[in-house]
Amino acid sequence: MLKKLVPNNPFSFPKSLWNVYDCLYAVVGNDKNAVILDFFGGSGTTAHAVLELNKQDEGNRKFIICEQMDYIETVTKERIRKVCEIDNKGSFVYCELAEFNQELINKIQEAKNTAELWKIWEKMKRVAFLSYKIETKDIDNSKQEFEELSFVNQQKFLISLLDKNLLYVPYCEMEDKSYGISEEVKKLNRKFYENE
Repeated sequence: MLKKLVPNNPFSFPKSLWNVYDCLYAVVGNDKNAVILDFFGGSGTTAHAVLELNKQDEGNRKFIICEQMDYIETVTKERIRKVCEIDNKGSFVYCELAEFNQELINKIQEAKNTAELWKIWEKMKRVAFLSYKIETKDIDNSKQEFEELSFVNQQKFLISLLDKNLLYVPYCEMEDKSYGISEEVKKLNRKFYENE
């Protein structure tokens, strides 16, 4: 079923739509306004099952699915879009978390050489949330040792300096102008979290 909706997807054995449908029916079948959360969205089977359940009984159930893997763009989102399109019913809103330290990790992983990594380190000192365990001057003073590491270990080292609790911008921080969150995105977040 998934291969028909999204050819060339990387899932060799996704969950069965009908197994998930049956589970949802058993738990929320009578509640036509339930909200279903799937924290590991994967290929989108849970969302698909919610849409199918709504189609069967004219329900108005909603789903929230979360996924952090890159295939969300090409598999999960595409599957849900096609299911809505095929049935001409249902809709969904797709949102991404605003990256903060994650953006620096991406740049570190995309870097081609040590000189680029050193430039990223300079930016990290200015804008990143760094681990409380480090002193920036100690890193600056050990440039020689850094350059003696293999390139892969240089990348790993820089990533290890970042505070992993701040990979993304927290909701409570979105008003901080330094993150550059647009008014449109702020309004969407308020609507989602505060039922504005």
